Amino acid sequence: MAVLFLAGTVLAVALGPARAPEPVAADTLQAAVWRIDPTNSELLFRVRHLVSRVAGTFTDWEGVITGAPPDWDGGRVEVRVRTRSIDTNNERRDRHLRSPDFFASDSFPEMSFRSTGVEFAGSALVLRGDLTIRGITRSIVLTGSYLGMTAGPGGRDRVGFAVAGTIKRLDYGLTWNRAAEGGGLVLGDEVAIEVTVAAEKVPPGATLGPAPGPGA
Repeated sequence: MAVLFLAGTVLAVALGPARAPEPVAADTLQAAVWRIDPTNSELLFRVRHLVSRVAGTFTDWEGVITGAPPDWDGGRVEVRVRTRSIDTNNERRDRHLRSPDFFASDSFPEMSFRSTGVEFAGSALVLRGDLTIRGITRSIVLTGSYLGMTAGPGGRDRVGFAVAGTIKRLDYGLTWNRAAEGGGLVLGDEVAIEVTVAAEKVPPGATLGPAPGPGA
């Protein structure tokens, strides 16, 4: 039995083989650049399965936020998620989710999100963007809050955000389902997304690559 995800974040670079981000000089960008730290962030999803819900996450993902506090309006967010890293705490189910019935990870190794608008009112946040899964792009809206900023050594300040929303998996070609014995279908069509992000400021002159691993 399988169940769905995201996303992803999620979160749009054209889908293709997994690759490291192209180096970008942080000081060539207009606003401050913040690299998401996946080891201190969460990308969660939940979907109805029979009479309960199944939760899951992705363990391999990365992203960049461009903007400057306290005025984050006009900021940008880009996130890439490796679909093979899906984890619902059930390996048999995860293999099914990687198969052509769902994410087709061999053909579409990444899904992505690229913001198209960021709106703030105090700490309240509305994040609009394009989510791409299996080569299909749809506009979504996530709402949440700015969690604040803390100073870090060497100018490596950290910021936090939390957003949530709902997508319909059928919109992305994730149509697999089957009838349940007692009637109805095994899987729900709506997927709840919850993303909590910690991001570290990239010092001027630094190049933008993958976030350091645990303990870095």
